[in-house]
Amino acid sequence: MDHKGFLRQVVELSREKWKEYEGGPFAALVVKDGAVVGRGWNRVTGTNDPTAHAEVVAIRDACRTIGSFSLEGAVIYSSSEPCPMCLAAIYWARLEKVYHANAAAEAAAIGFDDAFLYEQFALPSSERSLPVERLFVEGALDVFEGWVADPDTAPY
Repeated sequence: MDHKGFLRQVVELSREKWKEYEGGPFAALVVKDGAVVGRGWNRVTGTNDPTAHAEVVAIRDACRTIGSFSLEGAVIYSSSEPCPMCLAAIYWARLEKVYHANAAAEAAAIGFDDAFLYEQFALPSSERSLPVERLFVEGALDVFEGWVADPDTAPY
């Protein structure tokens, strides 16, 4: 199947799941070696989980399917340009490319505007609307140092 064929599948999945009222009108597929290994759709309102965006759900499904946290060699097809959270998850999963149907501006036009997040990320942490404060706690750094020194730790 070609890229547009996978995107057509994504659009149909987004329509199907939106009509089931599980969340917003978004869906995603993770494809590796020409086969779908992960499917996801927006499940935010259906599961009361603000992280249950289509891309994140598809990544979780793909990782379970292939038995790895790395999706190296795979691509993701999304009904819309990924939001900042999903884009970060795509990077962390090591996906090779993103194909999307709708643009971020089109998502914003129907109430899914993530421009605020991009604006916040561009600011120094001290100027963001969400206060973030580091507190020093004894032993916290020891955990990091122990993880690095442990020869049985899974490489990430």
